[in-house]
Amino acid sequence: MSQLNDLRSQQNDPSFANVWQELKWRGLVHVSTDEAELEKLLAGDPATYYCGFDPTAPSLHLGNLVQLLLMRRIQLAGHKPLGLVGGSTGLIGDPRQTAERVLNTPETVAEWVGKLQAQVQRFLSFEGDNAAQMVNNLDWTAPLSAIDFLRGIGKHFRVGTMIKKDIVANRLNSDEGISYTEFSYQILQGMDFLQLFRDYGCVLQTGGSDQWGNLTSGTDLIRKVEGKHVHALGTPLITNSDGTKFGKSEGNAIWLDPEMCSPYAFYQFWLNTADSDVAARLKVFTFLSRAEIESMETAVAQRPFAREGQRKLAYEVTSLVHGVDATEKVIAASAALFGNGDLSVLDEATLKAATSELPSATVDAGSLGIIELLVATGLSESKSAARRTVGEGGAYVNNAKVADPDAVIVPGQLLHGRYLLLRRGKKNLATVEVSAA
Repeated sequence: MSQLNDLRSQQNDPSFANVWQELKWRGLVHVSTDEAELEKLLAGDPATYYCGFDPTAPSLHLGNLVQLLLMRRIQLAGHKPLGLVGGSTGLIGDPRQTAERVLNTPETVAEWVGKLQAQVQRFLSFEGDNAAQMVNNLDWTAPLSAIDFLRGIGKHFRVGTMIKKDIVANRLNSDEGISYTEFSYQILQGMDFLQLFRDYGCVLQTGGSDQWGNLTSGTDLIRKVEGKHVHALGTPLITNSDGTKFGKSEGNAIWLDPEMCSPYAFYQFWLNTADSDVAARLKVFTFLSRAEIESMETAVAQRPFAREGQRKLAYEVTSLVHGVDATEKVIAASAALFGNGDLSVLDEATLKAATSELPSATVDAGSLGIIELLVATGLSESKSAARRTVGEGGAYVNNAKVADPDAVIVPGQLLHGRYLLLRRGKKNLATVEVSAA
């Protein structure tokens, strides 16, 4: 993706003595192993680190984006990332707070592994002395027999310790309980860290703080088997300032796949960030410098009506995930919807995404009178009301004012041969799709 070219030229913020201090300022450190040793590690020679992503869906989401950008920040400091997509752990599923996961078929998991690998690769550089590498834990798990697994790995885990992990304890105390399959997940993740330590010299794993029990399974296993001390870093779970869960819009997860969440919807999600959350989001989700973020924070405080911080945030994150070109199209679509741009230059996918939440109507080619269209879309409650709207100069088709109540739309006016955008006044919008004859 095009954003990689921009990221390759970035260096860590010179405002900080080292990347560890920058990570702390950005609010990315919630829990970790020895903090002094971690700071020394990240300030020293190139070290290998990893983060894992399980294919429990066909796309990563905003929670995963925190880890992807954390990986990139550490790579920018000169360290070597391993992007792990869990072909084996994805077959098991990380225990959830509420109930057992539905196990997906091996074929589905394999397909999702490919999709997630492609997404992870967009955020890392695979060139240079600290080039990233992709790994799949199915490569070392699949050949392992159950006996070898139990003798070589399982014997190092104590059940008393395992059941004290927060997620396991919560599930054990629930009506649902927990299966041995999901109970074993922490052993598999611990084995991943051991394997990467042996094969690549990996000495750091990152993840969300809700994964802390799984992260320390690996550090403990390496200490017991290899007699070495390695590190783990847990980022905080992102919440909104009002305490609500971050990363969802109207109950739906914000996915990184444009087929599951359009660039337009993605951009709008960030544009709707509360003033009180803007600075924190800029720190976590952008590569803006400390000075730039503090400038935006001041702008939000002094000129909240201008929404400079939200627009900067939406532009930066959408560009990172979907590229600059897609972001520019989204901005053009937003402007064009309210008469400040040319609708005809929008591609069909962007137009459909930008208008997906608007009232709509489907009509045939013989029902393209302006009065009928205003009524069909609900912009006017009756034909007489529609005539008044036209007469008062408040009716627009594709941002062009319609002055004649007897006007009929001609095929040449249709966007992409079948769409119309209707507007009553300044803010009341609706779409029309003309059905094929």
